[in-house]
Amino acid sequence: MKQLVILSGKGGTGKTTVAAALAHLASQALPIVLADADVDAANLELVLEPNQLEEHEFWSGKRATIDPELCTSCGVCESVCRFDAILAPTDASSGGAYQVEALSCEGCASCYYQCPEDAISMEDQHAGLWFRSDSRFGPLFHAHLFAGQENSGKLVTLVKQQGRLAASDLDAELLIIDGPPGIGCPVISASAGADMALLVVEPTVSGVHDLERILGTTEHFGVPAVVVINKADLNEKRSMEVAAFCAGRDVAVVGEIPYDTVVTEAMVHGRPVTAYTDGAVTRALAGVWHCVKERLML
Repeated sequence: MKQLVILSGKGGTGKTTVAAALAHLASQALPIVLADADVDAANLELVLEPNQLEEHEFWSGKRATIDPELCTSCGVCESVCRFDAILAPTDASSGGAYQVEALSCEGCASCYYQCPEDAISMEDQHAGLWFRSDSRFGPLFHAHLFAGQENSGKLVTLVKQQGRLAASDLDAELLIIDGPPGIGCPVISASAGADMALLVVEPTVSGVHDLERILGTTEHFGVPAVVVINKADLNEKRSMEVAAFCAGRDVAVVGEIPYDTVVTEAMVHGRPVTAYTDGAVTRALAGVWHCVKERLML
């Protein structure tokens, strides 16, 4: 089973559009499993119309809680908190006890260890949900991280792990991972163990810079990468700059996708563009899939 992760140096480059198209094209030739690793803003399901089969809670991290019955308002917790998450009592409604501002608490437990009255406990956090769904192209694993919660990297790892297990059980030949944007911890988690990274870049002023960032990440973790230029005809000069940068780094450009409003039209109808039209965009994406399949030796 091979793992293909689709990444970009920033959001909004068309990464999910490419992921959905490759899912459609790949599923016509071999059994696949899909994972949406962009847990902070998962949207692959919008163009796959999956049928949700399972829902599971994701618990991760801890948050301080102060017992008002035990709190003596000594103020030690406030003095040791580096995140200004401890609120001093301001009126009688608090019972004279200190309180924790939930969104500010980082779960470091400094207050827990310093409280002389043992009035503070560290509680596990219900940080999100993860799902197993059935899509038109294969099983889909996706998740939703609640607002203000951390540990998105752990949730990405969980989603990927479930995808790998399903692929193994079903003898699927390919796991396609729609990765998160940027270069942070979630991207590293999504890239771990991948056989190839497909980097989606746009021909913008920051295009080469964004590509350099994500390429540096994949190279650091030993993940082979190829590049596809999305909306390549909007700025041919910038597209040439991207291609020249890739040539200088010995990174293959496996396709250039033209701009077409039909992509948005397909998304509105909840379908991958390759399943909606046989125009220039679809032909370009078919070429990308052919190159990726050859390199993965599928």
